Amino acid sequence: MPGLTFDDIINNLEERMSDADTPATGLRGNLVSYGDDEFALFLRKAFIKGAGYTDDVLDRPVVGIVNTGSGFNPCHGTMPQLIEAVKRGVMLDGGFPVEFPTISLHESFSHPTSMFLRNLMSMDTEEMIRALPVDAVVLIGGCDKTVPAQLMGAASAGKPAIQLVTGSMLTGSYRGRTVGACTDCRAFWGRFRAGELDESEIGEVNGRLVGSVGTCSVAGTASTMACVVEAAGIALPGSATPPAVTADRMRIAERTGRRAVALTRESLTVDRILTPEAFENALRVVLALGGSTNALVHLAAVAGRLGYRMDLDAFDRMSRETPVLVDLKPAGDHYMEDLHRAGGVPRLLHELRDLLNLDALTITGRTLGEELDDAPAPFEQDVIRPRGTPIHAGSGLAVLRGNLAPGGALIKQAAASPELVEHRGRAVVFDDAADLARRIDDEELDVAADDILVLKNIGPLGAPGMPEAGYIPIPRKLARQGVKDMVRISDGRMSGTAAGTIVLHVSPEAALGGTLAHVRTGDMIRLSVSGRTLHLEVPDDELAERARLSPVAAPPKPGRGYARLFTEEVTQAEEGVDFRFLQAETFRGSVPRTR
Repeated sequence: MPGLTFDDIINNLEERMSDADTPATGLRGNLVSYGDDEFALFLRKAFIKGAGYTDDVLDRPVVGIVNTGSGFNPCHGTMPQLIEAVKRGVMLDGGFPVEFPTISLHESFSHPTSMFLRNLMSMDTEEMIRALPVDAVVLIGGCDKTVPAQLMGAASAGKPAIQLVTGSMLTGSYRGRTVGACTDCRAFWGRFRAGELDESEIGEVNGRLVGSVGTCSVAGTASTMACVVEAAGIALPGSATPPAVTADRMRIAERTGRRAVALTRESLTVDRILTPEAFENALRVVLALGGSTNALVHLAAVAGRLGYRMDLDAFDRMSRETPVLVDLKPAGDHYMEDLHRAGGVPRLLHELRDLLNLDALTITGRTLGEELDDAPAPFEQDVIRPRGTPIHAGSGLAVLRGNLAPGGALIKQAAASPELVEHRGRAVVFDDAADLARRIDDEELDVAADDILVLKNIGPLGAPGMPEAGYIPIPRKLARQGVKDMVRISDGRMSGTAAGTIVLHVSPEAALGGTLAHVRTGDMIRLSVSGRTLHLEVPDDELAERARLSPVAAPPKPGRGYARLFTEEVTQAEEGVDFRFLQAETFRGSVPRTR
């Protein structure tokens, strides 16, 4: 403040430091360890002055703004505008906003897969939050792995944090038809592989699929996680669905900045928000949304940072009582901008109200029930269905068990072909992604429409990084015959934007010697979604003999660097594909809780 002398500043600092229960805050916090705190503050002040600031900033709460803008990340294309809106909100409520960068990941620009780098981004986020003199942080992210990485890092860092998603892209138009990434990307590509579109047509549609910067406009991982953070209460009500380039999105950003200042006073840390009740609300929304299978992996990772283990069986019990209510691609027909106009997540929560933990605390400082009481009244629309007339009466996601997946596997039932969810077929096996690329379009490939395609070694360790290669393409010769779907099984992931009868996250993965490693072409496999089973019809003694004769060799470890760390520490899908050493040291229970 004007007239404050340097001695006044030092005396104020000493008073703060004399009270062990009141650590220094704002720019006086997290002083560099020179062994002389007075000098550390003196030096910091010199650099503050050099940056053009006055003493006034020393007495304001500092809100850090995580800047994940990148020329390689179109999902975050509005980052400069979002940051300015957040700053405006912070200053309106008397805080001092300071942006700082972290790693930025985009699904289409990260080799070998953005999932391989998610944990690295989480480490970057955590350590920067720990290191910098911030009293609260605004986490700005949007693309698939960025929001999970930020939540993982913030959960471990233990400071107040609020999530702001970047928002979805606008839809495009192709020959009078509304299109959007990336469900339509996959549908048009499938038609091209089948010979239904020529080179000129696929080139034309390529320029029409993405209407603006922003995240995918369907119920892929990015949109699912946007809805998850709102449902879990770590983002403001109504913040999940405004498209990236709209005024609604910028107003949400300003409100997020204002709320971040209040967090500095309330010490509302992530662990007080992301409780078992909050995780259950989030999982409920994943199911009702018809959301991405990837959400289970990411929520398991975030839960693990807070000491909770994901209970897949309890989740499956939850799934049986939660129908898909949102008519959103790939399970339905609409796009995120339609969901926003229909009332967004608050409207969906209204339909789920009796299934939710209404006493869960949210980032607003109020309970979810209190927020829903003040939410806009429902109005007639056709995107969010009542529970009595759902999009899909069965569960959106189903957990499968059996000798092929003793640790569990997932299927997005809402996006599967009804005639294939109960199926017995002959396995056609590919040893890894390279083998798949070599043979899937070979005219001599021995494959029929009722076979089951099996892909090994694309799990967390085997790939490494668990890429989205589980969306195995239909063999070209079958695609030309009009085959649109087949049962496909792997230990990898697929994009939440994809549709099909696809079994994912098979655990233990093939690279760890799971049963999947010993499946051979010609083996019979039975899938029963109603019975929640995935069974390889090979006797146990035969499987044991295969394992003895062809033991699984551990993948060669990289010699150094992050890749070496990844292969030494990565966990399986049910634990979130996180690094074991990053999980909480104390186990606090399972989510969802068994009732």
